[in-house]
Amino acid sequence: MEDVLCPGAERGSESVFDPGSLADPSKRRFLHAAGMLMAGLLVPRAGAAQSTRNAAGSGHKVVVVVIGGVRRDETFSPEGLVNIPHLSADLLPRSLLYLHARNEGVTAHFNAISSILTGNWQRVDDWGKLAPTTPTLFEQFRKGLGVDRSDTWVVASNKALTSLIGASSDTNYGPAYGANVVFPKQLMLTAVVDALRNGRSANMADRSKVEAELESAMAGSNYEGLGWNVFDASDQLDPRVRATIQNAIAEFVRSGGPTSGDELTFFMTREIMRKFAPQVLTVAFSDVEAAHFGSYSLHMSGIKTADRLIYQLWQEIEANPDYKGQTTMVVLPEFGRDPDGSSTNGFFQSSRQYRIDARHLDDGPGGGCGQAAND
Repeated sequence: MEDVLCPGAERGSESVFDPGSLADPSKRRFLHAAGMLMAGLLVPRAGAAQSTRNAAGSGHKVVVVVIGGVRRDETFSPEGLVNIPHLSADLLPRSLLYLHARNEGVTAHFNAISSILTGNWQRVDDWGKLAPTTPTLFEQFRKGLGVDRSDTWVVASNKALTSLIGASSDTNYGPAYGANVVFPKQLMLTAVVDALRNGRSANMADRSKVEAELESAMAGSNYEGLGWNVFDASDQLDPRVRATIQNAIAEFVRSGGPTSGDELTFFMTREIMRKFAPQVLTVAFSDVEAAHFGSYSLHMSGIKTADRLIYQLWQEIEANPDYKGQTTMVVLPEFGRDPDGSSTNGFFQSSRQYRIDARHLDDGPGGGCGQAAND
């Protein structure tokens, strides 16, 4: 895909796409793109060189990014564009934008994300005590093509998720075909709790000691203790995974930038991409969920952080030879954020209406070009 702006996609304007220029003002184009995406992922390309690591499938990769509950007001409204400069100016001109989406399922994090991953509304336990009831895209991909577990990952900040998000309870699929699941934020929280419990709270103000606390938390707990599901072997982390996580922790702590759950999730995701180059990768950011605690400013900070991290993720895709030119990234919310029947301040609640747009970027020939698809 050439890095150029499309006709009607102008940087810095209130709207970076021109709906009037569309030949097909319906969702058919979006569905067609989704169909081509899955076909490209599942069907090997004739004559394409296959690496040993990605021998199965086409070699095409898919990165799905979910950013929690947000409203159009703070994002893709004319007033909200200032909060998402990278999504609106850097990525949207190269994307297919789907203007309207609605969650007809349960507006809780585990159910919303498992609905996205399975393509079916899920109505299981809100806190991840039950697996999705229908197969995830990871299971179908792995079973259909015999793909290794290291080629499918979920990296998530959201505390409402559990390792069960990586595979369904369907007896024809299940954990044997599931994805690796890692919660970097849980590692960070465990480190803080351990430090406080053992009287080392002063360490958390010193970046050089934070790294030691994080590594200590990882060493002192098996991955299941962190809520993770990584590989199949034993209670301890695979050496490759441990090295990957340690590299991510080091970069996170030494970056000098802001520290949040989503920041650590990004660093972990980037290390996984560099070490394993998975073909199907899901990343769930959740700093925006500070809204639940009544802080509008923290919610806005979460939106801006997600905007920046999604762009950095795309930059990694274009710089990484295992991803460049053969990757589709899909960005979407779990749901919206408005009253939805609540008697409290509606901003803090989840809503069925997404009130934000799903975006699809294709890092290859014929990629999207600042186009919108309406209902």
